Amino acid sequence: MEPSPHRVVVLALPGLLPFELGIPHRIFGRAKDPAGRPLYEILTCGLAPGPVPTDADFDIHVAYGPELLATADTMVVPASYELGPAYEEGRLTDELAAALAHLRPGTRLVSICTGGYVLAAAGYLDGRPATTHWASADHFQRLYPAVRVDPDVLYTDDGDVLTSAGVAAGIDLCLHIVRRDHGAAVANEAARRTVVPPHREGGQAQFVERPMPEPQLATTTAARAWVLDRLHEPLRLTDMARQEAMSVRTFTRRFREEAGISPGQWITGRRVERARQLLEQTELSMERVARESGFGTAQSLRKHVQAALGVSPTAYRRTFRATGGGGGTMPSPDGPSVDAGPAH
Repeated sequence: MEPSPHRVVVLALPGLLPFELGIPHRIFGRAKDPAGRPLYEILTCGLAPGPVPTDADFDIHVAYGPELLATADTMVVPASYELGPAYEEGRLTDELAAALAHLRPGTRLVSICTGGYVLAAAGYLDGRPATTHWASADHFQRLYPAVRVDPDVLYTDDGDVLTSAGVAAGIDLCLHIVRRDHGAAVANEAARRTVVPPHREGGQAQFVERPMPEPQLATTTAARAWVLDRLHEPLRLTDMARQEAMSVRTFTRRFREEAGISPGQWITGRRVERARQLLEQTELSMERVARESGFGTAQSLRKHVQAALGVSPTAYRRTFRATGGGGGTMPSPDGPSVDAGPAH
């Protein structure tokens, strides 16, 4: 007798995102054995049979109620914008708690994007690593302090509990599950049929929008504006402090009070943002991007972009465009220098 396919039950909650609802069906539905037989059976249930409102201009109709969860080998919870107390108070509604009570012990639990709020509110993520959409990560961590939130990764895998970052990261997670269950060849074929890469480099840090801010009204405003015009040049603390007519010691203290980080860390962050702009918007060589953003060498550029975004400059450019040596402490003949970081 042939073994039954692994049953994946997707829990469709009011306010769900249709794109995310379709991810498990698309990815798991493309996973086949060598004879072409489906490896997964994918079914959808709601808190009750019938229409489920989405965040779009249409509802979906589900045939099954929460009792279907009792048959699940894996449960997937996509994001919803109407989770109510699970978002604002960190607890489940009575209706949602009753639905999850149908789960059998040992059921694998998966969330996509802010669907992780459901798993966290139910206590499934306590003491475990988890992620969610980068825009919700801080709120998620405050609401569920027992969860080890990693805001930078595309997904987390803690054995029987897995979570993904925002939206399309659900594709990465479902492909990872197929790869874990049945090997790279099956996952690669599912990815090929879905016309997506079988594995994406890095995490969601590369997608976080951090525009170069305008200097705020503060006692180090003039120095920051001065720096933004000279990111490609060697920068010294003495020159920055001079813009505010302060001693280096006073300037450094004031800067930390206002920015929350040291001048050197702030400059590195601005240089990374400048590099991002150049990688996205130009076809300059890596050496030229390094010089224009103030990192000096391609080696130093790679180090700092990798540390900040989790991917190399080349991988970052490949993601956001269709086309595809040394460093260290800046020279300081006049006084203390700003550390741009060693280039290894």
